[in-house]
Amino acid sequence: MLPVMNVLSVAALFLAVGCAFGPARPLAAQSAPVSQASKVPAKKTWFIRLIPPRPTFDKDMTGAEEKLMDQHFLYWKDLFEKGVCVFGGPVLDPKGVYGVLVITAASEDEARAIADDDPSVKAGVNRIEVAEIRVAFPPKTH
Repeated sequence: MLPVMNVLSVAALFLAVGCAFGPARPLAAQSAPVSQASKVPAKKTWFIRLIPPRPTFDKDMTGAEEKLMDQHFLYWKDLFEKGVCVFGGPVLDPKGVYGVLVITAASEDEARAIADDDPSVKAGVNRIEVAEIRVAFPPKTH
């Protein structure tokens, strides 16, 4: 009886380890045939620089600009909660504050469309620059 329990214990251990360290493919790709999985574009990571209209913007926003920046914050917060925005925030450069965001998108066009949908960009207050970034040290999730 004991040898059978040892074999079962070892088998259970291998099964648990196999599940924990199995192939790192997205769940959809694991269940779909290879031909279908390859049609789904891989997500890339994109760096977005949000450029304000003037270097003093964080200190002298008008009431209308403050409202747009509140909408800007809520827009990116929603995308962060959905997992599209990896991280973001203001860069407190003494020469002028600007925004930095890192997002995931399948293409530069998709990344630009996401950034262009920011209410502050749509209103013409802020401008954007977009470039692909390879995040070597992603934020840890605990």
